[in-house]
Amino acid sequence: EFQGKLTAMLVCWFLGLGALVSWNSMLTISDYYYEVFPKYHPSRVLTLVYQPFALGTMVILTYNEARVDTRIRNLFGYILFCLSTLGILLIDVGTSGKGGIANYIGICVLVAAFGIADAFVQGGMIGDLSFMSPEFIQSFIAGLAASGALTSGLRLMTKAAFDKQRNGLRKGVVLFLLISTVFQLVCIFLYAFVFGKLSIVKYFRKKAAFEGSKTVSADLAAVGIHPSDTTTVKEIKCERLTNKELLFRNIDYALDIYAIYVLTLSIFPGFLYENTGAHQLGSWYPVVLIAMYNVFDLIGRYIPLINSIKLEHRYGLMIACFARFFLVPCFYFTAKYGDQGWMLFLVSFLGISNGYLTVCVLTGAPKGYK
Repeated sequence: EFQGKLTAMLVCWFLGLGALVSWNSMLTISDYYYEVFPKYHPSRVLTLVYQPFALGTMVILTYNEARVDTRIRNLFGYILFCLSTLGILLIDVGTSGKGGIANYIGICVLVAAFGIADAFVQGGMIGDLSFMSPEFIQSFIAGLAASGALTSGLRLMTKAAFDKQRNGLRKGVVLFLLISTVFQLVCIFLYAFVFGKLSIVKYFRKKAAFEGSKTVSADLAAVGIHPSDTTTVKEIKCERLTNKELLFRNIDYALDIYAIYVLTLSIFPGFLYENTGAHQLGSWYPVVLIAMYNVFDLIGRYIPLINSIKLEHRYGLMIACFARFFLVPCFYFTAKYGDQGWMLFLVSFLGISNGYLTVCVLTGAPKGYK
């Protein structure tokens, strides 16, 4: 047993938190942007801006993964997240919260930067952690969900704190964005100066280099280890699969992830902000819906820790992922005819199933060796 495993899992959790805290910040302040930009459908448009840049950058990085050093990739992503979040804050402060197409375009550009940073960080971190322990991946994924729960909690607190004040909504958003920027700075520090120095992380990275990985050299060099130093590694060197072979071997897992997030993003956040009507909660309603989704998404990502209820059968996973599409008519009829209690229940189920299935798929895929 290696020293520092629990510490490494905790750091992975914080790094997962930082990988989505910027984007989740944008989702949780959409109520503010609906006041500033009422004609521009912020939750829908910003999601449509974010996702193509994230997916396109991910495809490019996947094709060139062997030539992109992991340390440089991850640090670039976290730094870009930090600067973009700060940019969103400066746009609001510099314009005193004014609307207009120019400010909206500026926000869209920074959200596109979020998408690029997301592709750098999530792909780089999950790829890096796949050389290590499955618990590290699960901690990172749980951190991703925790970013949503944390941002929703902070948003509810800042909204409540400034609700009765003049320009209270804007003041809460400014404080909220400032806190998100600080979180990004913490993640840069953790990855650059803490994570790579843990003994268990050193071991796994040396093992990865011994098995032929070319992407961990800068991380090893940062802690004074030459990649050729493999004296503590006893495993036989393995031949790695190509990206094409890896895709075809795991095509069902790829389809599972695609199905999970096509369904989730078709409902969250645009539908929840624009198509759920007015209820007793008033302006709090969409904020509470987003919070419920994020909290249950986080809970769902910890359920697979109980091995007896973790879904591992590949066909079972695919059936469960595609069965979630039955939620589409459920949300439609609930928005049209149901009350807020049923909508809160459906959003909670959407979140818990999203988190649970994501972890089952990502921790179930076999490693890429022949």
